[in-house]
Amino acid sequence: MRYETFYDSPLGRMLLVANGEALTGVYFSLQKYFPQNGDVRLDGDGVSVLDAAKQQLDEYFHGGRRQFELDLAPEGTPFQQRVWEALCRIPFGETRSYGDLAHALGDANKSRAVGAANGRNPITIIVPCHRVIGADGTLTGYASGLERKLALLSLEGAALAPVTGAGTAATRRSRLSSPANLAFDF
Repeated sequence: MRYETFYDSPLGRMLLVANGEALTGVYFSLQKYFPQNGDVRLDGDGVSVLDAAKQQLDEYFHGGRRQFELDLAPEGTPFQQRVWEALCRIPFGETRSYGDLAHALGDANKSRAVGAANGRNPITIIVPCHRVIGADGTLTGYASGLERKLALLSLEGAALAPVTGAGTAATRRSRLSSPANLAFDF
């Protein structure tokens, strides 16, 4: 069984999906890889994991929540699962490059594969794929749009400072030097 509910975030409406026990999807409306209309999902009002996800998203956007505490069950290949687990280890307010993640997973040559898995992340924000940037410190693709990625990084105070090369400490531990110049009203 799949259950769904909607959440109105400051960045747009979101679809939350669960299997009854764990969260299986969090999608912004119209994002790339949004679930098909033919997928059968039941009304998720009152499903505890969906209610908890809404509350924790509210706390993230408005109350300073830095870490989510939800049961997750994203569906993907074993490699995608490893990438998504690595994403969950990127601390709030920090960024990593695709190369950093590939290196952490044991193969620095898999940056593109990491990027593809990152793009297919079905649990946006909670599995923080928005915290992955280019090796040069610039924003790169985001299935929900670069404007949302920038807004999320701004909310977290994460850095987009220039970086000299992939794998440097600046890439792994960078922070925004002046996030106040980004005006997003949460």
